[in-house]
Amino acid sequence: MASYPLGYPEAPWRLRGQLWVSLFRVTGDAGRPPGRPAGLYGAAFVSYEPGSELTYSELLVARPVGAGKRPRVSVTDIWVDSPASMAGGRELWAIPKELCDFTLDTRHAGPLSRTAWAASAQGRPIARALFTDVSRAGVRLPLRAALAQPGLSGGGPRTAPMRGSARTLPCGARWEFAADGPLGWLAGRRPVASFRMADFRLSFG
Repeated sequence: MASYPLGYPEAPWRLRGQLWVSLFRVTGDAGRPPGRPAGLYGAAFVSYEPGSELTYSELLVARPVGAGKRPRVSVTDIWVDSPASMAGGRELWAIPKELCDFTLDTRHAGPLSRTAWAASAQGRPIARALFTDVSRAGVRLPLRAALAQPGLSGGGPRTAPMRGSARTLPCGARWEFAADGPLGWLAGRRPVASFRMADFRLSFG
């Protein structure tokens, strides 16, 4: 295992793994916390696998911000199971990472993959999802985006470029958000679209 003087890798982070994301349209004000305006949000489970700077699991919610040639997103809610990832995300890019526990089960039948995820913090459920896809048979496509975060604890805003590639195809998805959990404001909503990014390779930051 690599040893990092700061406790986490310096930027950029080289990452590999699997990502499942669904898009949700959020309207109205009921139950929505501050800093989460109405609009489009993406909820994703991610597995960072061997070959990455750090290996860990992640649940995040992000929304598009700004305009321009390169898509920009801002992460509003995020959990990981790696203290090093939490510290690095907060200190390098003002990503508000918190710790939680994950379960992950993936099964394959030919090109078809079925994946079940669940995330909980201190024994209380946050979210779970079931995905079905054939993305391992997809064509590798480039991806380019950027992260734009407001500051944490009085710090200034941060940005980070993202560039890489993945085998990306639409997938089936069923989500459940715990109504009394931190993502309860998404409970009962159905995704408008879902995608699997299989075997992604990413340079972040």
